Amino acid sequence: MEPITTKFLAGVEKHPERPIIIFPGERLSYKELYERALRIAKSLYAMSVKRGDHVGILMANSIEYVEVLFGAAFLGAIPVLYNGRFKAREIFHVTTDADIKVIITNDQIGEHVDYGILLHNALPGLDKQQYAGTSFQIPDVSSLQAAVMLGGKELDGFIDEMTFKKMGETVTSDEITSNLSDVRSEDPAVMFYTSGTTAMPKGCYLNHTVLQHAGAIGGIEHLGLRDGDKIFAPLPMFHTAFSQPFSGVLHVGGTLLSMKRFEPKPALDLILREKPAVMFPAFAMITNEIMAQEEYTPDSFEDVRIIVNVGPPDVLMQLQEKMPHTKQITVFGMTETGGSVCMGNRNLSDIERTQTSGSALPGNEIEIRDPETNEKLPPNTPGEIVARGIGVFSGYHNAPEKNAEAIDSDGWFHTGDLGEITKNGEVIFSGRLKDMLKVGGENVASVEVEGYLSTHNGVKTAVIVGLPDEKYGEVPVAYIEREDGSDVSEEEIVVFCQGEIASFKIPRHVRFVTEWPMGATKILKYELRERIAKEFGLD
Repeated sequence: MEPITTKFLAGVEKHPERPIIIFPGERLSYKELYERALRIAKSLYAMSVKRGDHVGILMANSIEYVEVLFGAAFLGAIPVLYNGRFKAREIFHVTTDADIKVIITNDQIGEHVDYGILLHNALPGLDKQQYAGTSFQIPDVSSLQAAVMLGGKELDGFIDEMTFKKMGETVTSDEITSNLSDVRSEDPAVMFYTSGTTAMPKGCYLNHTVLQHAGAIGGIEHLGLRDGDKIFAPLPMFHTAFSQPFSGVLHVGGTLLSMKRFEPKPALDLILREKPAVMFPAFAMITNEIMAQEEYTPDSFEDVRIIVNVGPPDVLMQLQEKMPHTKQITVFGMTETGGSVCMGNRNLSDIERTQTSGSALPGNEIEIRDPETNEKLPPNTPGEIVARGIGVFSGYHNAPEKNAEAIDSDGWFHTGDLGEITKNGEVIFSGRLKDMLKVGGENVASVEVEGYLSTHNGVKTAVIVGLPDEKYGEVPVAYIEREDGSDVSEEEIVVFCQGEIASFKIPRHVRFVTEWPMGATKILKYELRERIAKEFGLD
């Protein structure tokens, strides 16, 4: 597979005026993105950024985000994507762990966060630094040489946009484009950092093949992408739910529809106006919020051939019934697999498409292993999902112990997820291996109870965590976000479960929330576990 830069340049050559990215009220053509990325590359080149260097990107979704991605890639440098929801402690960890040479941010406020101030807090002393082409004098941060602030804002310690752009004015285009021929498919293309739902974030190098595999192969074979198709993908650009559909767009000369931050009403307006052929909201709760708008009708998605959603089967069936023109598929994957390692078959029935995540993408293998013995299990037997192939990363950055835990001697990546495979090779995802509660000796899969609770009319989102218990070991606790206008009570939730799910699966306690502690796209269950344990005075 060609490097992603090569694929992008081919699009610039074939259809320079076609839009590559559309935001509400803003669009950019292939040619315009190339010119802006080239300008970024020239400035980085003037700062001695070279092949293999790490360029950190901490921004909200924006056109500038993609400019910087390609600008760094043009030099063979590696963009390191900070999770936009990381706090100061995590920002510091990524900066030092990844040996960031240059950090680029902008003055756009994302998720109510001022990233310039956040970087000041994360890197004490940054506000006293001036760029001199050598390492900043910041304690325990030995690699950082510059911080750049795009936009109109000026902030101590940062190179402002005007100065940054002027730095590249003496660099010729040939000095940049001559580097492109040196980029190879096996070279690192990007480094994501996992959202840290269980521990400090881990760096995941993805080479050009892994980065594109799910988007290109999966996009064409499973999403049925055609020349010039538009894909709606509103999730954060530091996530593979952006990079996967975006690489699919590049392979068909298409257009990505994105948003600075997801809002359901503007999202529906964008869909109705631009008429995407494919939607990649990825998470059922996002699609549900769009459908909850007053303007939504069963014909709103009439131009959408395929939509990708992940969620409990009951929830996915409810969504499918509301969009008669669109086939919904679900997928299974993670950062370490560049997004999806398997994708649903759009030719199956509605029920089958909601229950299975499809078979392994070409070039990948998936098996189910016994979590204790690592023995391969037969079809329809629950166990740990393991994967290997050209769409699977080769290991975590700077983490030999984690690699030894996650990748066995035969090259199988142990996902930490529970599932099974049908006789036809379709993967059924059951939940996290460690997201199992042990209630009085009985295993309880959180995803099962969450799926059932989500069928209640008054429940928008349900999350199950465990609370330590002297008698049973632990008991289920439900955190619930109500639907708008709902006043469903704890007692009603318990009664709803009685007689429908096993008694040991019924939540012992119910707590209602209006906001969730979030990682990149995941609810941080460990924070909810800590919250309920603290409430009961437990460690």
